[in-house]
Amino acid sequence: MGLAKRIIPCLDVKAGCVVKGVCFQNLKNVGSPVDLALFYSDWGADELVFLDIAASTDRRGTVSEWVKEVAEAISIPFTVGGGIASERDVEVLLKCGADKVSINSAAIGDPGLIRRLATNFGKQCVVIAIDASVREGEWRVFSHGGNRETSLILREWAREAADLGAGELLFTSMDHDGTCRGFACDTIAALANELTIPIIASGGAGKYEDFYDVFTRGEADAALAAGVFHDGRIKIPGLKSYLATKGVEVRNVLFNKI
Repeated sequence: MGLAKRIIPCLDVKAGCVVKGVCFQNLKNVGSPVDLALFYSDWGADELVFLDIAASTDRRGTVSEWVKEVAEAISIPFTVGGGIASERDVEVLLKCGADKVSINSAAIGDPGLIRRLATNFGKQCVVIAIDASVREGEWRVFSHGGNRETSLILREWAREAADLGAGELLFTSMDHDGTCRGFACDTIAALANELTIPIIASGGAGKYEDFYDVFTRGEADAALAAGVFHDGRIKIPGLKSYLATKGVEVRNVLFNKI
């Protein structure tokens, strides 16, 4: 039996507020990061991802005070990303309460950063985040919050990042993000079959069945979502109960909170 599948809400934070859009565009304010983090921690989330989505574009690091406030409010593992470009950045965030860090744009510019972070802090601490979109039939990698197309090919970059020491891969399909039409299951399965590190699937969750599909057909180890959790269309206790009844092993099924 494999490890239990994880359900992970994502807080995309900009200017101190959690925001959500469609295909990385038309962002709308959906609440306070601390309030939402505490809610998810109490209601069955396995982990939490906090992304300072403007940090790379603004050429700054993640605002550590936001991280500290969230870490003090929750009791589940907490991954932080956005603007992380050095070992010092990671050290600061871990001291603020983060359990893992997610790196994206800085790793594209300096792949050796992955190895240095894995060496200094452990592979289990390093999540490589990849935002990708299909361009002319190929999955191309984007940086800086999905604003800059690179020459990198998704599967090639994922393999390189894993070889350099990334402990997990957070793959977001920009084409599916916010559409509620399901995850990019075929692509996620291809990544899962090529890599030996856990895959966190992101982009496209809209209903219970989408999570079942990404865990079975997509072979993902974890599923991340934002909008469907933030607006209450999907409640994590109910989702976990559904998955458990379908034979998917999940953690902490809270039947009394459905």
